[in-house]
Order: sequence, then C-alpha cells, then structure tokens
Amino acid sequence: MARPLFAQINLSALRANLALARSRAPGAQVMAVVKANAYGHGLLRVLPALDDADGLALVELDYAVSVREAHYTRRMLLIEGFFDERELAELAGHRLATVVHNAEQLNMLEKSVLTRPLEVFVKVNTGMNRLGFTPRDVRNVCERLAQSPSVAALRLMTHLARAEDDDGIADPLAIFEEACRGLPYPRSIANSAGVLRFDEVGGDIVRPGIMLYGASPFPYDTAEMLGLQPVMTLRSEIIDIQELRAQDAVGYGGTYVAPRPHRIGVVACGYADGYPRIAPNGTPVVVCGKRVRMAGRPSMDMLTVDLTEVPEARVGSPVVLWGEGLPIDDVAAAAQTVGYELMCGVTPRVQFVASQVGRVDLEL
Repeated sequence: MARPLFAQINLSALRANLALARSRAPGAQVMAVVKANAYGHGLLRVLPALDDADGLALVELDYAVSVREAHYTRRMLLIEGFFDERELAELAGHRLATVVHNAEQLNMLEKSVLTRPLEVFVKVNTGMNRLGFTPRDVRNVCERLAQSPSVAALRLMTHLARAEDDDGIADPLAIFEEACRGLPYPRSIANSAGVLRFDEVGGDIVRPGIMLYGASPFPYDTAEMLGLQPVMTLRSEIIDIQELRAQDAVGYGGTYVAPRPHRIGVVACGYADGYPRIAPNGTPVVVCGKRVRMAGRPSMDMLTVDLTEVPEARVGSPVVLWGEGLPIDDVAAAAQTVGYELMCGVTPRVQFVASQVGRVDLEL
C-alpha cells in the first residue's frame, strides 16, 4: 500500500475563492496568479477551476507554454518579463503578454523583429524597490514602447509592498497616479490584499494570488473571516502510538519531554514531504477532527503529536496537517513562516488528489 500521505486539492473551493475575488472587484478583469506551479497546487491540475478568470499571471515561461499547448486561449502574463532576447520569439509565437520593468528589457524589445507584436505591461516602482521603472521614467518608457512595432498594446502596473497594512497603500497609490497621469492605458494594481480590503486601489485588471488558494494575505484577518475556503489539505494517518512515562523524551534532540504519562501518535509526514522542520512543540495538528499539539521535532519522514485530547485515536486514525479544519496560516504562524511557503514547499513524493463536490479524482 502507498504511504498514507496525500495533498487533496479542492477545485470547488478554488472556484468559490475566484468568484469572491470577482465579486470584490466589480467591473475589473481578473488575472489569476498561478506562479510557482499555482502556489504548489499544480497548474494544469487547477486550470479547470480557473475557467472564470480573464487570464493568468505567472513567472515561468515553460509553464506558460505548457498551458498554451493545453489549448488555453486567454491572456497569460509573464510578471517578471523575459530574461533573454531569444525568448521574445517564443512569447510572440505563443501569444504571451510580458511585463517590462527595466531598461535592458526595453532595449531588447525595441530591437526585436517579431512575427506578432506583444501586449506589454510597464511596471512602475512605487516603493517596493524590487522591479519597475522609477516614476519619472514611466512616460518616456511608454512613448518609446508605443512607437515600437513589436508592441501591440500597453498597460500600466505596480505591486504594493504593504497592501496588508492599513497605512500601506496611500503613498504608493499617489506615486502611481502621478507617474501615470495622462497616460491612456489600462492599469493593474490590486493583489489579494487590495482586492479584499481596499476598494480605493481600483484598477482595470486585478491580480489575486494567495486568496485564490484559501489563505489570508493579512496577519490578523483569518481566511474564514474573509470568506475564503482552503484549497489544499495535507492529509495523513497515525502510523504508530507510543506510551510515554513522565520525563520520557521524544525524537531527535529530545526537544519534547513528557510532563506526565501519556500517548504519542506518530504521523507519516516529515520535512522531506515539505512540512517545516522548524515547527516547534505545540504546532497545531488535527487528529480525528480534534486539534492536538505537536510533541517533538519533525524528522525527515515523521512527526509526533500529543494524543491526550484524543483518547479514541488509533493506528490508522486520520490526520490533517493543514487545510480543512486547520488553516494553513495557523501552522505557518507557529513555524514563523507564511502559508505561501508551506503550499509551495510540498515535495514531489507527496501524492496529489483533486476533488470536486461529491467526487474525488486520483492524481490528475
């Protein structure tokens, strides 16, 4: 039998989260962010649940080509753009849109001769200080691109560094507005945080990411409070039970010492599966539908939990590491990381199962 560990992908939840994004951005086009293999969920696996999106945004050219070859016909935007002039022919051949965020990309695009001109998003640096043209350069960049035969259409975009903070959007929005003043091109601004909280972010094209997968972009507003449903549930089973005496230690390094006699459950999941090794004692896990606490350091293939609160637990009892019944953000907070990293970190040896309402399909 296969090791009892799998990641269940709820496509109905993904559809519901996308519908929520659309309802929060009336009148705007919705570009679903699917970089990093759809945040670890499997891009081709989740694509059927994104059929109501107006397009996709991602980083990886090879994934974009795979999706286009799977007969996806809507916009696909490479949000880091291209890295070499030779890639431009492939972008044109597969009808991919691109971000342009630096002078090198601008020069390559101006010199290129393409079979099909590209849709281009000009990125404006409004304070993130990663990618993007300075506000004072935006008008000149747009004028140059508008004259290029390799450009079919122009858009303007930015990325908000602190959209999760109440005071994090006023300054970058003002900078963006000043940089784009008088330019007649559609704008793309809002990420998940902007879509969910700040109507004033606006924009003609929104780019929801983490909210689609059922996690919160905010430190204090939970996914449930926001009306989001978890898409990935990492499930396992108890594979052994140990009876501890008081002062018995558990696992490598003996980081958990039993304060009293009690039972420990061994779960088939470890850091080789993508579970965070840094997760401390007390990290929440669900066994038989009840929250319990991790006891001991996660190892490569296993982790251990205190079964005091679940006297009915036995070998074979169901375990949820995150997802339905246990928000991924709770686990991430305990491990001092973010839900994004946990989603993206599930390793290839974990089997994936896609589910719909009333149906489960093994390994799509």
